[in-house]
Amino acid sequence: MPAKYYEIRWHSRAGQGAKSASQLFAEAILDMGKYAQAFPEYGAERSGAPMRAFNRISDEKITVHSSVERPNVVVVIDDTLLSPGIVEGLDEKGVLIVNTAHPIEYIRKKTGFNGKICTIKATDIALEEIKRGIPNTVMLGTIAKVTGLITLQAAEQKIRGMFEKKLSADMLQANIRALKRGYEEVSCSG
Repeated sequence: MPAKYYEIRWHSRAGQGAKSASQLFAEAILDMGKYAQAFPEYGAERSGAPMRAFNRISDEKITVHSSVERPNVVVVIDDTLLSPGIVEGLDEKGVLIVNTAHPIEYIRKKTGFNGKICTIKATDIALEEIKRGIPNTVMLGTIAKVTGLITLQAAEQKIRGMFEKKLSADMLQANIRALKRGYEEVSCSG
């Protein structure tokens, strides 16, 4: 019997941190003793071009190496990408997570998705905490909360481990605050 996979598809624009967030998420999963994949898919390789990233998680070894077609979760980092195509393959039992200031009804109208929708003002939080409009650490906190696949502590440990030597102490703390706000401030409906 084939392994059961939990799959996530990320939609963003190049330079918004989807690749990094999916990688951090997968590494936190690995640290928790599970199997995980993280890989990006680019179109035109330029900053601002639409791109996708994928995660596949399992308790068993992962033998599939293709794009995620039937995700359990779709994460949208740039709400200008919202369209019915964004939720392609997402079952009504799945979850749509969107970085937006728009109300949930706006998202339903743009996508036609009637399942659970979660929103977070990730770019606003990133600007307030890390002074840059790159919402990947906020989204990592949000996905931890919504899926329960990783703990907030596991996400924080991964950020500390990856960035302690690369960022100043103040910038590291700003990213930890952004992560925690993503976890605490996400709002869901449906």
